Amino acid sequence: MLPRKQLGRSDIFLPPIVLGGNVFGWTVDAATSFTLLDAALDHGLHAIDTADAYSRWVPGHAGGESEAILGVWMKERRNRDKLIIATKVGMDLGPGKTGLSKARITYAVEASLIRLQTDYIDLYQAHKDDEATPLEETLSAFADLIKAGKVRAIGASNYTAPRLRAALDVSKANNLPRYESLQPLYNLMERPVFETELEPLCIAEGIGVINYYALAAGFLTGKYRSEADFAKSPRGAGVKKYLNDKGKRVLAALDAQAARLGATPAQVALAWNIARPGITAPIASATSLAQLTVLAQAAALKLDATAVAALDAASA
Repeated sequence: MLPRKQLGRSDIFLPPIVLGGNVFGWTVDAATSFTLLDAALDHGLHAIDTADAYSRWVPGHAGGESEAILGVWMKERRNRDKLIIATKVGMDLGPGKTGLSKARITYAVEASLIRLQTDYIDLYQAHKDDEATPLEETLSAFADLIKAGKVRAIGASNYTAPRLRAALDVSKANNLPRYESLQPLYNLMERPVFETELEPLCIAEGIGVINYYALAAGFLTGKYRSEADFAKSPRGAGVKKYLNDKGKRVLAALDAQAARLGATPAQVALAWNIARPGITAPIASATSLAQLTVLAQAAALKLDATAVAALDAASA
């Protein structure tokens, strides 16, 4: 059985990797999604991260497609009690459907529960900060959901350190539930924003961290090594910014440590995330059983000090 880490001060415990649900209904269809989810559960990866906005960016999609696929799968498999389901609210889903007002959260959670075919969400996250809504209003709305048994714990995604600090202060001053987790962008290619202010705050306050883009949109797998490689997937164009001197250094370091440890670059990159003191579990997605196996093996890979030092230096 994979080790589990407590998420903040909540009663939620996560495996070393959280499965990213952004691909369900986008780059993988429902049938393939079911296959991947079955395999993830078999490997002990029982935590899944999704959002009401997944996959609104696809032409013809309205958002909620990922949640709906998850809901059908859980109902068919009757396995809701074996899973940790994290979803989000706050992204723009159309006129009147955006932000973190009490009205928006109250409506959105019901829509998510219907799509997920469940009566509770383990981790409900503010998908992005909403400075137009008072933090007290947002946190009070979340408090109502926790009191009603519809949500177990709450988290923040894409918050700056000052705004996360402010939210924690509001929670404490008003006796409201606090954000138990942060979901930031963080990987070997993008370290400073998280490490400078957010990581120290999360460690000091005991806040769990489930970082997204742990593999830098696939760049750290090593499959994008020249501009000719960008056509390999729908996400290819998004990694162009990483193909620079630093990116090449990081890939070389990943190659060297992967060869030394008998692993793949992707496994080493994820294991580097897992080894970071401030990280509870990185989020990573898979679109094939082969990729899912890579995730499962990464969850069990322990990096030694030599590997961590080499990767830290290459990505500094």
